[in-house]
Amino acid sequence: MELFFLFLLIVIMAGALGSGYPVAFALPGAAIITISLAAGAGYMFAGSTDAYFHSGGPNQWLSAGVTNLRGVYWEVERDTLIAIPLFIFMGIMLQRSKIAEDLLVTMAQLFGPVPGGLGISVVFVGALLAATTGIVGATVVAMGLISLPAMLRNNYSQSLATGTIAASGTLGQIIPPSIVLIILADQLASATDQAGTARKILHKEATGELSMPSMFDVVSTSAGEMFLGAFIPGILLVGLYMLYILFYAILRPKQAPAVHYDGAYNIAFLKNVLITLVPPLALIFLVLGSIIAGIATVNQAGAIGAAGAMIMAGYRLPAPGKTLYYPALLAIAALFLAGFALSNFDMNIKGVADSTDQLGITLGVIATIMLLFALGWSCWRIFKIEDTLAGVMLETAKTTSLVFIILLGAAMLTAAFRAFGGEELVREFLLGLPGGFWTQFVIVMLVIFILGFFLDFIEIAVVVVPIVAPILLADPEANITAVWLGVMIGLNIQTSFLTPPFGFALFYLRGVAPAIVKTVQMYKGVIAFILLQLTALAIVGSYPPLVNYLPNRVSFLSETSPPPRNPRLQMCLEDYVGQKLSESTEIQDAIATARGFDLAVLPEYLSGDMTDALDSADTAVAELEAAFAAAGEVEAAADEYRPQLRLVRGIEKEIRSANEEIDKLKTRIGRMRNESQASARTALERDVAALTAEVEHLRGQIPESWKEVHETFQGLTNAENAARTRYRRAADGAYEDALDVLAVLEATEAFTAMEPQLRDLEATISTTPEADAEELVDELSKAFGKIEGADDVEDALKDAAKALKGSKPDRAEAMDAYSEALSAFEAQIAWRGEAVASLRPGLTSYVDTMRGSFGIRVQDRFTREQALAMASCSSEHRDISLNF
Repeated sequence: MELFFLFLLIVIMAGALGSGYPVAFALPGAAIITISLAAGAGYMFAGSTDAYFHSGGPNQWLSAGVTNLRGVYWEVERDTLIAIPLFIFMGIMLQRSKIAEDLLVTMAQLFGPVPGGLGISVVFVGALLAATTGIVGATVVAMGLISLPAMLRNNYSQSLATGTIAASGTLGQIIPPSIVLIILADQLASATDQAGTARKILHKEATGELSMPSMFDVVSTSAGEMFLGAFIPGILLVGLYMLYILFYAILRPKQAPAVHYDGAYNIAFLKNVLITLVPPLALIFLVLGSIIAGIATVNQAGAIGAAGAMIMAGYRLPAPGKTLYYPALLAIAALFLAGFALSNFDMNIKGVADSTDQLGITLGVIATIMLLFALGWSCWRIFKIEDTLAGVMLETAKTTSLVFIILLGAAMLTAAFRAFGGEELVREFLLGLPGGFWTQFVIVMLVIFILGFFLDFIEIAVVVVPIVAPILLADPEANITAVWLGVMIGLNIQTSFLTPPFGFALFYLRGVAPAIVKTVQMYKGVIAFILLQLTALAIVGSYPPLVNYLPNRVSFLSETSPPPRNPRLQMCLEDYVGQKLSESTEIQDAIATARGFDLAVLPEYLSGDMTDALDSADTAVAELEAAFAAAGEVEAAADEYRPQLRLVRGIEKEIRSANEEIDKLKTRIGRMRNESQASARTALERDVAALTAEVEHLRGQIPESWKEVHETFQGLTNAENAARTRYRRAADGAYEDALDVLAVLEATEAFTAMEPQLRDLEATISTTPEADAEELVDELSKAFGKIEGADDVEDALKDAAKALKGSKPDRAEAMDAYSEALSAFEAQIAWRGEAVASLRPGLTSYVDTMRGSFGIRVQDRFTREQALAMASCSSEHRDISLNF
């Protein structure tokens, strides 16, 4: 019966959507109606409202829906949804202020003489509008009204013209800042948690270990990372569009002729281009640049974009006059003043210490007032002229409400889908497909592509993604990142916007296209661009670094960069060090040179530390080679082992599924205590017996050689892991022990400077009152404690202070301890001077060489070179299925 109500849920939702009923009410309505019908049927025919639910009951699933609704607003991790109304406001403001129109006209004049230049200018402007508005409908309509007549007037092919406009208008789906990317990031954050839990369960069932190593965790994503990840694929798509139009124009010049500009390319034209192009580019730089640089969060960047859009509208809408650009110039001056203050002063108002700090705060306050005044001035202009501000606010409220109501409705629908076992059904279907992850992924992408014919991106993102994303993210063989999956889905959803006969971009363009343009021509025109989008999808899918590298690069270069000891980075670190070892002999030469040091000048404990460091360095080189050799053996054996692993894990999964069903049936049997239920109980017992027999049959299908094969392969992986562990321990010692010795030598100057105070202490102990003397001796003891290698002097002074302390101070004992401290000091002075002269330069060179290789794990953060190497290495998807 669960399947019946699941089918009913889908039918009610599809019927409501097909009839034109608002999506915002169709989704939660279908959920509430189906859950109510299931509860009522269960009460009437089975005596329990819970009977026809996969698990739990109607109250649980309705409350689960409500919990999902509350989570949209109240979970701290989902605060990026606040950025949605800000970006919507920015997009509508730029569209209403006719800045899009200016861009299209100016770019057409600039690129017109190039073959296909008018089409290329449409793509260029589409990319700019995508990076500033992110609203598909507004972009397509604006470009359709402005550029389509111009393209037709200049004898452009109808199909090429309409295809170019429709495809360029959908770039807002993938080029950040994009509403779809924000929503996908929000949904994937929840999916990542579920995927992480599923992977831990899988690891426990496969290995028997209670905890999974953190290096196997599923990493979440954020809207900022989604923006960064989508940036390069978006540029790739723009490049493909432009290349296609250029080659099309070269091959068929009559279909896309060059359009010569009637005016002159003079200073006035250049000024017009700059005024039209620079402000939108500056806004894009501020919005995306602030996110990429880590200066602003997505929400803060949205506020920057909204404010920038108002400033731009403030000089575009009014009639030309002397004061036209005053608000914009005032805002620019305010930003420069604020930047100057932030760069040259400490702007923490709580830390004001002198007049210089007060000057910085004053400049910051003045810059803030100037910026607020410029925003207010622009806002007043927008408010007065054609009531533009009110219209933009109303459209923003409508669009934002639509987005959030659909989010809320989808939460209810997802709860109902899970209530009837839909999520488990989808999981079993996907996991049961032959071919592993890529078959599952292709099926999911195909479903999303088809759904794009009928549903908007919001419904797809909030209904489909929460169901399928955890399954795909949990797969250890592909081990994909959430940001890559989000960008791939975003590209797929964008493709569906163009697909006839239901592509939304086609509907928008059809509404503004002249009657002379036939719908069939529009359909023909978008086919090439659909193929280009699928090409981009294939390129990004086959080369994940196109998505992963930029977020990783920003993360590793930021102030909050992961530490070098992060378990997820160790294999990349070892590859990096291994590459350094293979490219040059610098590390081996440094070790050999250090072996020639005369360590006899050092005290025994330091000489031992340095010897240990050199032994560890040799061990690290050997163990890293052993780890790579062991990794090669694992890789060689993996081809034969992986098919058996898949077979056995598949059988074990079927066994677990059968055992779960047996447990459910036994629970139902235990509840059937009435004699009237005897026949039903007998039938269930037969089912249990059949399932038990099936379990035994499945166990018999596991190859007898599996245990030996598994243990043999496990031995290879354990050997690799052991070699890597030994390498890490040895590498740390090779650097840390030598660093400790160098720290002692570098402290020699500070140690020597303490001699006057130490010698003056004799008179202090002899003549000063015991309490005061004890305090002075203790202070000097602490001072020596801060100097590397001065422990023996510190300990002797502590004994002297202790002798002076208490009710019965003993000056004689304190003087004996002082003599020991002085002797220790003089002994150190003797060997320190010689060691500094003979060992310090060579030891410094050794430590510097080791710092960039064996010493990386000991650093607080990566150097730039190391960070870029880690970003590149971790951008690839590494198969970890052999550990499960």
